[in-house]
Amino acid sequence: MGKIIFYEDRNFQGRSYECSGECSDLHSHFSRCNSIRVESGNWMVYERPNFTGYQYFLRGGEFSEYQRWMGFNDCVRSCRMIPITKGSHRLKIFERPEFGGQMMEMTEDCPNLYERFHHNDIHSCNVMEGYWIFFEHPNYTGRQYLMSPGEYRRFNEWGSISPRVGSIKHIAM
Repeated sequence: MGKIIFYEDRNFQGRSYECSGECSDLHSHFSRCNSIRVESGNWMVYERPNFTGYQYFLRGGEFSEYQRWMGFNDCVRSCRMIPITKGSHRLKIFERPEFGGQMMEMTEDCPNLYERFHHNDIHSCNVMEGYWIFFEHPNYTGRQYLMSPGEYRRFNEWGSISPRVGSIKHIAM
């Protein structure tokens, strides 16, 4: 069981809302989010309801203002806890939609996808084991996308507006 607390104001001030599970619409609980305390679990928070918009991965700790979690603004409208998986992590990435073109299987983090794959564009993906995060830029920066186990035939299926992926990190305990 995880626990995350959202605060309307910076430095854990103002109205707050405590959450221990998935919530597809947080708007009725607070109007803005300027700080977050993650007491347990790994979380993905989303800019818009129904797990859409910018995504931010958060693990245990305190984030006194939205820039601390790499937020682009003070808008958080949905969240979900990411299950802890023990064991291996494995995914296949493809340079073309529908699992076409060059393929690369990954079991470890990749801080710079271009150096390893010689492509920055990933058009499809098959997450076979574990949970992963795609980052828009190298060194785990830029927009983030949670990759749950399953098949993604096109980049828009993981919520991206572009196939650009700069780095990949698996979620571990």
